[in-house]
Amino acid sequence: MTEIRYEVTDGVAVVTLDAPERRNALSVEMSRELIDAARTAEADDAVGAVVVTGGAHFCAGAVRSVLADTGCDPVEDEAYRNLETVYAAFTTIGSIAVPTVAAVRGAAVGAGLNLALATDLRIVSRTARLLPGFAQIGIHPGGGHFTLIDRVAGREAAAALGLFGDEVDGERAVALGLAWAAYDDGDVHDRALEVAGRVAKDPALARRMVASFRRETAPGGVPWDVAVELERSPQMWSLRRRHGA
Repeated sequence: MTEIRYEVTDGVAVVTLDAPERRNALSVEMSRELIDAARTAEADDAVGAVVVTGGAHFCAGAVRSVLADTGCDPVEDEAYRNLETVYAAFTTIGSIAVPTVAAVRGAAVGAGLNLALATDLRIVSRTARLLPGFAQIGIHPGGGHFTLIDRVAGREAAAALGLFGDEVDGERAVALGLAWAAYDDGDVHDRALEVAGRVAKDPALARRMVASFRRETAPGGVPWDVAVELERSPQMWSLRRRHGA
């Protein structure tokens, strides 16, 4: 991998976007590497959690050339597939069978915000900048942007950010429910690893839990009685496993 760094420590796979010269804007190649890293973590039974980070700058969206090429001819095969690959970078992160945490420093813009919102939990810098950025460059939001905001922070936040283009910092993101906790910039990475490390201690249980979590908290939710039945099987599995330990 040339634009993504991947390393595993104590059951936590850290996936780092590594193109600081463009503030980690998602190129087609970086998107492919991000997908590969996510699938690598998912295929490793020793991985119990994934942390996605970009270092000092989380992700400045998609590189402009991808958007420009699509704009020239949206249905031209290569342009269409390239944009689809960028979308797949965050839809893959959002669907792998492992709990995911975003460690957000600097800006998360457009597709970069989508990437952060695709994870199960976000730990952010107090000075982080979360903003859609789509309308500001004259394009409609993409990648299910409104849904991603709505499912974590509700319709009002989806309107303020996605429709009206508001920007929020880390502390405001926590207040809105867009993130779980905000820390000083230098502490974000370690705090994200600490959170991920809790669940990563038991990778098999982590994977069972995140499957139930996502089913029960999907848009629209599920009735309580259905949730009881949904959780019964993995809980029985965990009890039987514990008994045999």
